Amino acid sequence: MSERTLVIIKPDAVQKKIIGELIRRYEQAGYTIRAMQMIHLSQEQAETFYAVHKGKEFYEPLIKFMIEAPCIPMVLEGEGVIQGVRDLNGATDPKDAAEGTIRKDFAENGRRNAVHASDSPETAEKEIAFFFSKMAEI
Repeated sequence: MSERTLVIIKPDAVQKKIIGELIRRYEQAGYTIRAMQMIHLSQEQAETFYAVHKGKEFYEPLIKFMIEAPCIPMVLEGEGVIQGVRDLNGATDPKDAAEGTIRKDFAENGRRNAVHASDSPETAEKEIAFFFSKMAEI
């Protein structure tokens, strides 16, 4: 069944100028980009998006990281896209990621790890709505 997920190309990947390579990997895996934008998150936007992590020790450093440069949220669509993208991205920490995954190839550490992806259909729906309020029309 076709589904949608949110992927964010994070500020570290934008700064490294590897946007095209990451998009190529998602498209080569068979996923279709349904929406995409470059945005420089404000402190308030980052805090709202990552509110689920508020109070955790990594929350403040994560917010600081996510507002340091632009990021690229995008909606990908395809069969099994949520799990497929998570597999393609690899483990959050690159030292635990499988060879050939995005994070193994491009991440610096567990925070500066190049990409974010939704972890469930429910999360994908909320995260897509956060960045793309008009997705219901597409």
